Amino acid sequence: MKAELKPRINLEGRTLLETVIPIETPFIVFIDPASSCNFKCTFCPTGHRGMIAETGRYQGAMKYDVFTKAIDDLAAFSKPIKVLRMYKDGEPFLNKRLADMIRYAKQSGYVDYIDTTTNGTFLTPERMKPIIAAGLDKLNISVDGMTKETYQEFTGFNFDFDTFVENVKWLYDNKGDMEVSIKIPGELITEDQRQLFFDTFGDYCDRIFVENFAPCWPNFDVEEKSGIKIGDVGIYQQKLKPTDTCPYIFYAMSVNADGLVSSCFLDWGRKLIIGDVRTTPLSEIWNSDKMNALRLQHLEGRRCENKVCGSCGQLTHCLPDNIDDHRPMLLEKFRSIVKINPNVAAPGGLNLPIAAE
Repeated sequence: MKAELKPRINLEGRTLLETVIPIETPFIVFIDPASSCNFKCTFCPTGHRGMIAETGRYQGAMKYDVFTKAIDDLAAFSKPIKVLRMYKDGEPFLNKRLADMIRYAKQSGYVDYIDTTTNGTFLTPERMKPIIAAGLDKLNISVDGMTKETYQEFTGFNFDFDTFVENVKWLYDNKGDMEVSIKIPGELITEDQRQLFFDTFGDYCDRIFVENFAPCWPNFDVEEKSGIKIGDVGIYQQKLKPTDTCPYIFYAMSVNADGLVSSCFLDWGRKLIIGDVRTTPLSEIWNSDKMNALRLQHLEGRRCENKVCGSCGQLTHCLPDNIDDHRPMLLEKFRSIVKINPNVAAPGGLNLPIAAE
């Protein structure tokens, strides 16, 4: 097998967050090219159309001018962001201008690295040639089973698996400098299919991994919605460790497909909105009272008071970073450096006692 057995995110060589918080320039900005998806995955909020409709969430592709405005806003930061993640809630390839977006961001000089994630439906040579030429640095491919039947059961999509495999092979042969990462949830394959996964894709990607399902989305019960039992190890096969302080809100933010900005890339229900890129510069949103109120809430050990953050499984099953032990020092530093408006509440609200509601 040519590929490294390695998760899609880099677990080694990470910056010690306790040495840099508060961070002037975000390390990562998520921008969602499309909030809709052609799959109806049982284990993903976006797959439950009725539930998403109840939130009032915009369903569709990001307009090109909203994207370019977001990229132009990055000029206000003191240095380029480390990573532009062009995915969040939906299938990025549903945006027909995805290649144009990647090219614009790559040529801006405000972004060091660009990656995206796809379910693989659109990995045809016709769609991929412009993406490769635009300069995408890394493509994460999600495999959701090793048979057409598994795809139908868990994604609700009539997936042409054989054509998908041929497209992956073509992609690897023509990818240039782009890195290709392929992963599959271990819960969607048998033990025999695990080896088949490596045999099928191991020579046609740069890194490959079997992940675990995780209860990562707040207020969304993966086990209930999918019927899949969550195991006692993390998404990257790591031991579970309780975490009380979310590190993401200190180094990342997310621009949704309609331009609304969330403090967290897991904000599928739009409960953690901190601004709107269409009307406000990203630099102002990054340093906004709402964002800082949320950071302060976490540093003060009050995360579980938040209706959204308090129910997030990402903190136990998926985190590569942990700043809990450094919270007292970071709280003191944060208060001394950051101007805090005591009249602004953190997005997500408070978990009040039932009797008080």
